[in-house]
Amino acid sequence: MAGEDGRDSVVVGVDGSNKARLAVRWAAERAAERSLPLHVVYGYGLVARYFATEAPVPPSVIETLLEEAQTLVESAADEATEVAPGLAVSVEAVDEPPVPALTHRSRKAALVVLGASGLGGFTGMLAGSTAVAVAAHAHAPVVVVRCGEGRTEPPSTGPIVVGMDGSSLSDRAVACAFDEAQRRSAPLVAVHAWADVEDESVLRRARMFFTNSPEEKDVRAELDAQLGDWQAKYPDVEVERVLVRDRPRRQLLDRSETAQLVVVGSRGRGGFRGLLLGSTSQALIHHAQCPVMVVRPPKGDEG
Repeated sequence: MAGEDGRDSVVVGVDGSNKARLAVRWAAERAAERSLPLHVVYGYGLVARYFATEAPVPPSVIETLLEEAQTLVESAADEATEVAPGLAVSVEAVDEPPVPALTHRSRKAALVVLGASGLGGFTGMLAGSTAVAVAAHAHAPVVVVRCGEGRTEPPSTGPIVVGMDGSSLSDRAVACAFDEAQRRSAPLVAVHAWADVEDESVLRRARMFFTNSPEEKDVRAELDAQLGDWQAKYPDVEVERVLVRDRPRRQLLDRSETAQLVVVGSRGRGGFRGLLLGSTSQALIHHAQCPVMVVRPPKGDEG
């Protein structure tokens, strides 16, 4: 998927936090895999910091903040080249809030990478507001780098797991997942779980006790059809198909414990029109045990 449609870099957002440092290291590896430069962005939003006062910001404060911002992005660049020597890295510290800064720069990005939470997050917050908002609005796939319990680094082994539901957005997620699996010589686990309802009728609950029903055969045929073309394009990728009557987020969260990446569309087939992030993608951003890639629909097709 790298380099398509003029997308010419991997963008990583930083803020000086340890989670952002992990995101920089992960992003550097992905940029090197793609032979793309890495662009480090820090949206420090000076104006937003002083929105509650009409008093002018002292020049000395502005100068200090600019120096700190430049030091922060240069430190991130050093971290990136430590991971991937020879990687082309550019840096940018901009006086914009981080969400619009990263969303704007996602237009030309192959991938946008963020830490799970930043310095501004409340204690105990599972994922930062920046990560959630960028995943909801970006023009490129967004990866939220999560490590999981008991880890200090994101996992580098295990399968690539992709959630499927037969939708066109799901197909975009499958394409990204196959690409990631081939780049890393990793197996792909394609999960289609289709009991994503809170309350089921007596008839539907009864169906869950039977296998090979007409409904299951239809879902399996849909899964086979969606995977077929991609398996032909990526013949070296080992694929495991998982067809299960369960809630998608529960299946994907469970499988994130042994995966190195989970890939999902920003919303599922059952989501409301205009919904930017579905319940499954939000659950993964907050709770997954590995990095999560959220794939967005093409701009103009969000509804």
